[in-house]
Amino acid sequence: MDTSTSAEPRAGTREWLGLAVLALPTLLVSMDVSVLHLAVPAITSSLSADAGQMLWIIDIYGFMIAGFLVTMGTLGDRIGRRKLLLIGGAAFGAASVLAAFATSPEMLIASRALLGVAGATLMPSTLSLIVNMFRSDAQRGVAIAVWVTMFSLGTALGPVVGGALLEFFWWGSVFLLAVPVMVLLLVAGPILLPEYRDADAGRIDLLSVALSLAALLPVIYGLKGLATGASAVTSIAAIVLGVVFAVVFALRQRTLASPLLDMSLFRQRAFAVTAVAMLASMFIAGGTYLFVTQYLQLVTGLSPMQAGLWLLPAAGALIVTSMLAPALAAKIKPHYVVVGGLLISTVGQVVLATLGTDDLALLVIGFLLVYAGGGPMISLGTDLIIGSAPPEQAGSASSISETATELGMALGVAALGSLGTAVYRGLAVVPAGTPADLAAAAQDTLASAAAAVQGLPAEVAAALLDPNRAAFVGGLNVLGWVCAALSVALAALMVLGNRETPAAAATPEGVRDEVGAV
Repeated sequence: MDTSTSAEPRAGTREWLGLAVLALPTLLVSMDVSVLHLAVPAITSSLSADAGQMLWIIDIYGFMIAGFLVTMGTLGDRIGRRKLLLIGGAAFGAASVLAAFATSPEMLIASRALLGVAGATLMPSTLSLIVNMFRSDAQRGVAIAVWVTMFSLGTALGPVVGGALLEFFWWGSVFLLAVPVMVLLLVAGPILLPEYRDADAGRIDLLSVALSLAALLPVIYGLKGLATGASAVTSIAAIVLGVVFAVVFALRQRTLASPLLDMSLFRQRAFAVTAVAMLASMFIAGGTYLFVTQYLQLVTGLSPMQAGLWLLPAAGALIVTSMLAPALAAKIKPHYVVVGGLLISTVGQVVLATLGTDDLALLVIGFLLVYAGGGPMISLGTDLIIGSAPPEQAGSASSISETATELGMALGVAALGSLGTAVYRGLAVVPAGTPADLAAAAQDTLASAAAAVQGLPAEVAAALLDPNRAAFVGGLNVLGWVCAALSVALAALMVLGNRETPAAAATPEGVRDEVGAV
């Protein structure tokens, strides 16, 4: 490592090689959020997973990351960022193997939960190590830009890579991508990465950790229960219980010297508005993504690889607008750039709300607009959140920013996925004379129906699938209108909540750099 004693030491070859090592797990963690979506039909068929189990398989990963992200940031400060990164990398690789060879929905859900806990160790550790490896402002800016790009790239490439693997291998292969990367991390990490500890790290409040999970999981259980026809009383009770735990969690944070989340930040209007907008934007993206990927395979009949390729235009649009947004924000207020993106996303959602069962081109255009409109929030959201907080609270603000991103995505899959499933069930059609097992599959999800008719004559399969493809598209249409309304509301909220925000150029550069000091 560069040992220069100058006021602004320059990073050397070792640091840049270390950045390459850190970029790979960042790419994988973000890819794991999206890589599984195209595998939904294959997993449904192979493991006989029902609608509720499938939603848990997809979104338990994001919930566990969100639930443990801040905790792992504090733990890394105490035991060492590199040490925690290596422990998490080993755990991530092991959990990936466990998930790849899962033999039941329950085993896959548990494996994905372990992946989420391990993933929560990687995100804050990589970013914090980057900040400590690159002391020069200019070099640190480049290094953080590489980190952000890898995170966005992983989200965009997840379905493409997943589609390619699913074309030639079984569904578990999408998890095995992590193994060689984590092996490289474990070998190169001790050589290239410095250790870092914070002597003033706060104490981890285990009760707060438990309360955060107790707030999240019952709410999700209740939402899924309402969508899958479980007892309404039990489902509503679970949601209420989760809300109660959330209130207790918030009250406890106000009494702690070292809270998991600094709730006092939410007293500042601009901060609260932007954090809510980021969470809601990711909420919309998560739910939309789930249904678009299934439309491509279950409605249009594309193979996983073909579906992944049709998602490339949206991935490219996301990357382009993410890169253009900072340049635009240098000329006009950044929240106006975000508002413009939200309005573009609204148009895309309206397109999805008007789709039929044979509208592949419109689906691609609508999803491209949704992703293009989301780029400014991804690239500017953290800066807006950090910039609206006092400099001394930048670390806590960045923790909330990361948590909002992961939690929003997972909530979108859970809540909007449950809504879409409920609409599908209300519209599902079972032709007279259909055997009981096929009827039950058709009334569960379109993926279950597609799995159930495999091997049957084409005319029999078409009689069951065709009307239920329309039912699935009906669910996507409802999601489109709901998300369009949410996007417009968020745009209005951003305008009203940031009326006194200074121009983008006034955002202190040093405050932005604190994004890594989680």
